[in-house]
Amino acid sequence: MRRENMGGSNPGRRAARRGPGVPGAEGPSRRIPHASRSAARSASPSGTGEEGRPGGRGIKRFSGAEKGRIATGNQPGKKVVRREAPSEKRAFRRATLGEERARASKRTMERKTSHTSGKKLVLRGEKRPTRSQLLRELGHTTERQEKLHTPLKEELIRLNRFISNAGVCSRREADKFIAAGVVKVNGQIVTELGTKVSPTDEVRFDDQLITPERKVYVLLNKPKDVVTTTDDPHAEHTVMELVKGACEERIYPVGRLDRNTTGLLLLTNDGELSKKLTHPSHKVSKVYQVTLDKSVSVADIKTIANGIELDDGFIAADGITFVEGQDKDTVGIEIHSGRHRIVRRIFEALGYRVRALDRVSFAGLTKKNLPRGKWRLLSPREVSYLKMK
Repeated sequence: MRRENMGGSNPGRRAARRGPGVPGAEGPSRRIPHASRSAARSASPSGTGEEGRPGGRGIKRFSGAEKGRIATGNQPGKKVVRREAPSEKRAFRRATLGEERARASKRTMERKTSHTSGKKLVLRGEKRPTRSQLLRELGHTTERQEKLHTPLKEELIRLNRFISNAGVCSRREADKFIAAGVVKVNGQIVTELGTKVSPTDEVRFDDQLITPERKVYVLLNKPKDVVTTTDDPHAEHTVMELVKGACEERIYPVGRLDRNTTGLLLLTNDGELSKKLTHPSHKVSKVYQVTLDKSVSVADIKTIANGIELDDGFIAADGITFVEGQDKDTVGIEIHSGRHRIVRRIFEALGYRVRALDRVSFAGLTKKNLPRGKWRLLSPREVSYLKMK
């Protein structure tokens, strides 16, 4: 039974699909070399087409390497070049690279070994000893270990400071007592000013042993009508009465507040810190809440911020603003000057009269949770904060 010519049975279409160089294709034909035709016939069994299926077109598709060998098979004067498969090239490159790395690693090892003078070489993957371990093996100690095992040097201080820190008297008075010959150090009378002693020395004042006092820091919320002084026979009330039960050590106010001024006041026996907090060069911040007899104008606020000239010189506030939730007659002012009655004199120079003056902050300390007339001890963190200023 004859098969009808449908679809792929058209000889012209088969020739067009075969492409150039195949007999029967459209256009000028290219003849395949004799060696190629022989290879094609030997590669494909008789009666089979592509991939050996019966009824195929009888053409085998070659790989790139096979095509290269076939194309140069019998051409005279040309050298036959064998093309390697990509997988073979990669394997060869990996093997070559591995050999080069091995040779480089060997050279590196030889260089390291030549400079170690026969010492053990630490290979990769092994734990390298630390510097301290090596020094310990050699019998040496590190600088940090020496510091840990070396006793600290005793701090020497001036004799007048030692006496003052003990609460006996001030430094100036201590110099007078030293010159008078009433001070002994380790049983010997000392009259030379500037003599230094260590905390472990035995110091006697008028044959009584002096022991250094512990440092105490008391924060007081001073009320009105209380005088900032340690002893005043004419004063009805002093701040020392309010902190009488705070400590056994003798403490002194840091700075002063007027009789009618309320707020924070620090008392301590730490003379160095007291001097630091009161000296103008350190510019310790103090914040006051000021209540005046009338509303403050915006122009006067700017004037105080820019600075005004007083009898004892120019002064400018570090900051000034109205107090939130208060009337315009109440302002907050920040200032670092410790001049006498400086805040009152600033407002009096502009025609205001201060009705109430309250210090709400001193050197970063606040009166939070500290009622009027009460005191509390500073925490170690607060003391460190003050000393860093």
